[in-house]
Amino acid sequence: MDVSDILAVHEAKQKAVTVEKEIPLEVDTGFLTVTDLNPVDAESYEANLEEYLMSTARDGVQTLIASLFSLPTTSSPDGPLAQLPAPTTQLPRAKPLPKPKPLTKWEKFAKAKGIQKKRREKKVWDEEKQEWVDRWGWKGANKKEETQWLTEVPANADVDYDAAKVARDARKARVAKNEKQRQQNLARAAQAQGPSAAPAPTEVRKKQIDRTLAVTRTSTASMGKFDRTLEGEKKLKGVKRKFEPTVMPAESEKSHNLAILAKLDKEPAAKKSKKSASSSGGSDVLNVRKAIRTASKGKGSAALAREGSSSKGGKGKKGKR
Repeated sequence: MDVSDILAVHEAKQKAVTVEKEIPLEVDTGFLTVTDLNPVDAESYEANLEEYLMSTARDGVQTLIASLFSLPTTSSPDGPLAQLPAPTTQLPRAKPLPKPKPLTKWEKFAKAKGIQKKRREKKVWDEEKQEWVDRWGWKGANKKEETQWLTEVPANADVDYDAAKVARDARKARVAKNEKQRQQNLARAAQAQGPSAAPAPTEVRKKQIDRTLAVTRTSTASMGKFDRTLEGEKKLKGVKRKFEPTVMPAESEKSHNLAILAKLDKEPAAKKSKKSASSSGGSDVLNVRKAIRTASKGKGSAALAREGSSSKGGKGKKGKR
C-alpha cells in the first residue's frame, strides 16, 4: 500500500501552520504577545496593504496559538485550560520609584545603637478571660485598668479619687504624646526635603495663629487702635475703617437714606412665596402690623387704642405720676 500521497498531504498541512521568517518571532506567552522584528517588505506593502497586514497578523497569531498548545494543561468543566508561564517582557513602571522615607528620631537612635525592631503581636493572652484579646481598640487590653472591678488606691489619694478616670487620662496622654511626636517627625522630614516641599505643620499652625490674632484685634469698635498690644507684637497693615463725612450735600444724604429705606422695605423671598393669592398685588409701602407693634411697644393695637383715647380725654389735665 502506497501511503506517500497521504504523508505528502499531512506534511503540507504541517507547513501551513509553521511560520518561518528571517528573524524568529519573539513570543511572550505570559503576556500573550508576539513581537515581529523583521523589516517591512516595501514592495508587498505598497502593492497590497490589506493583504500584507493580514499575512503579518496571521503569522503572529499562528505562532502564539502554537506556543499555547505546547503548554501543560489542566482539565476543567469548560474544557482544558493552559497554564501560562511567568512573563518575560520587562515593562516600564507607570510611576517613578517612591523616595525613601526619612528616618524618625527614634529610628536614627535605634540605628546608631544597633537596636532591632520587634513587631508586637496584635493579640495578647488574657489570664482572667482565658482567651486572646486585642492589644488595642475596642475592649482592648490597654483599657483593662479602666474597666476592672477592683483597683488599688494609693495611700495618699484624695477622697474623690477615681481610678478609672486616672487610667483613662493616662492613656489619652500617651495618645497625645504619640501624635505630637508624629507631627514633629513630619516637620523634620519636611525640613530635610528642602524648601520646595510642603510647609511644615509648625509653619501652618503659626499662620493660623497670626490670622486668628488679627481677626481678634479688629473685632473691637476701634478696630484694635486703642487695644493693649503684646510685647513684640507687629502692627497690622491694611486695616482701615471708612467713616462718612459729617457734612455732605443734600442730594447725597437723600440718596443714602433712600437706599437704606429700600433695603428695609424689601421683603424676604420666602415670605413673598407664602403670600396668599387673595392679597392685593404689589408690596405695601407701610407695614401696618410692624408699625403698630413698634408704636405700642409690643402691647398690640388694643393697648394703642386705649392709650389714644386716654390721651384725648385727659387733654389739658396734669397727668398723675
